[in-house]
Amino acid sequence: MNKDRRKFLKVSTAITASLIPAVSVSSSEECEIDFNDAYGVLVDTTVCIGCRNCEKACNIENNLPEQPQGNFEDKSVFETNRRPDVSAYTVVNPSIDSKLPKYDSYAKIQCMHCNHPACVSACIVGALTKCRHGVVSWDAWKCMGCRYCLVACPFQIPAYEYEEALEPRVMKCTFCYDRIHNDKKPACVESCPVEALTFGKRGELIKLAHSKIESNPNKYYDHVYGEDEIGGTSWIYLASKEFINYDLPKLAEEKIPSLTESIQHGIFKSFLPPLALYGFLGLVMHSMRQEKKKEALDDEQS
Repeated sequence: MNKDRRKFLKVSTAITASLIPAVSVSSSEECEIDFNDAYGVLVDTTVCIGCRNCEKACNIENNLPEQPQGNFEDKSVFETNRRPDVSAYTVVNPSIDSKLPKYDSYAKIQCMHCNHPACVSACIVGALTKCRHGVVSWDAWKCMGCRYCLVACPFQIPAYEYEEALEPRVMKCTFCYDRIHNDKKPACVESCPVEALTFGKRGELIKLAHSKIESNPNKYYDHVYGEDEIGGTSWIYLASKEFINYDLPKLAEEKIPSLTESIQHGIFKSFLPPLALYGFLGLVMHSMRQEKKKEALDDEQS
């Protein structure tokens, strides 16, 4: 116990010095991002055939649980509405519309990589960030496991590895950051046999989406989902009917962080916020956990 306490104090002292100057930075104060120049994906649900190739490619690219080829060809999964989880960063669901034939169209669901992410704003230790490429990424080292991001996300995307006792992760689409950083398409986009997914700069994709609607108004519902919802998203959608049928919620244009941060700033404006304390404790707990894991490995080796 005394040994642990000494370690706690040692780590606490080191972390405090580096943490306090950074606690006042909010997501709205980060460097500006040109969202038109950031990467995005246009999902045309009128083209998608529900083949689930994107699911398979995603699992392989991200080293998610290996599944037999037949599992991705199984269409019985469409009997229930699925959500991304710890074993799948993306899922394909059929539209939900009792007036139309069953499985008349499909939509791929994954992290939307919002322009102004609620998860980033909710994270009290800066484990989630929005980069200039458009990607919302998660840093395992900083994460304290509070799971506020799960609650904040309006699309209910991030999942948590509750069964992992030592190093649970927040699991969500990575936008294949390593691939796009090396001028490649995301794995799901590259695997689509019918080009239902178009990868490119967000501004150009929005223009393409509107041109498709204008050239074929009888085919498309007159709205580009993700262009304006909650300040815009990197993944945008076209469909033949209202997007609620594809499990995409109706959302206002107002950015969610603008609401949460105005409350935070009003409460914490004049003194060191509890945010600093939570962040400090989170980093301490992470460091202690790593130290204990190292000790356990040393004991096993000896």
